[in-house]
Amino acid sequence: MLLPISEFDHAEKGDALNAMELALSLERINNQKLLNLHSLANENNDAQLADFIESHFLVDQVEDIKKISEYVAQLRRMGKGHGVWHFDQMLLNGGVVA
Repeated sequence: MLLPISEFDHAEKGDALNAMELALSLERINNQKLLNLHSLANENNDAQLADFIESHFLVDQVEDIKKISEYVAQLRRMGKGHGVWHFDQMLLNGGVVA
């Protein structure tokens, strides 16, 4: 039986490190867009929008970028193989290595 073609057949696309690097780049793009919106609100003297963006999005965005950056660094250090399995288990267990 033939398996359907998957976008993860490519060795790098199915890699955990590649997935985390892509997630990190998306978070950074999202953060930049929020910063642009915040500066636009400031330029137009819309203090309520600027405050809303600061209090609801920017702090969480920076924390997410930091967390994913740490994941990328860990995956780079451990390389492929058994370490990736332990990393997956840590994510499944909410940050606690089993």
